[in-house]
Amino acid sequence: MRVAVIHGANLRLLGRREPEVYGTDTLDDVNQAISGVGQELGVELEFFQSNHEGGILDFIEEAGERVDGFLVNPGALTHTSVGLRDAFLGVGKPFVEVHLSNPHAREPFRHRSFLADVAGGVVYGFGVDSYLLGLRGLVARLHRHPHSG
Repeated sequence: MRVAVIHGANLRLLGRREPEVYGTDTLDDVNQAISGVGQELGVELEFFQSNHEGGILDFIEEAGERVDGFLVNPGALTHTSVGLRDAFLGVGKPFVEVHLSNPHAREPFRHRSFLADVAGGVVYGFGVDSYLLGLRGLVARLHRHPHSG
């Protein structure tokens, strides 16, 4: 089983950007934690980060050929990108949306996700554990329904 992990806009700044909201773990720390759970679950992981919407869309299209599902923290694109939604629908692979913080406890513009209603699940507000819980949920779903989108 292969899962692509996508980190969206500004996530390379983790550990420095608003640590009171996002914590002090760096993106490398997050990827290491995800890798540990991936090994435990016997899942091959592929990591990608971009601040550019088009780069993420291209990656989803390309990776959709070789992965079984996606774990995605779209960052700010959560609230703005119909293109991201369409890319996931277009490749027809299950995905789980994750967020380090709780968007509903923040500014009103962060309360709307263009992905949540088409995602296999959404996990937010648990810091790095959001990724780990999301990966576990995605893998469980893939085991139950290996060909579902």
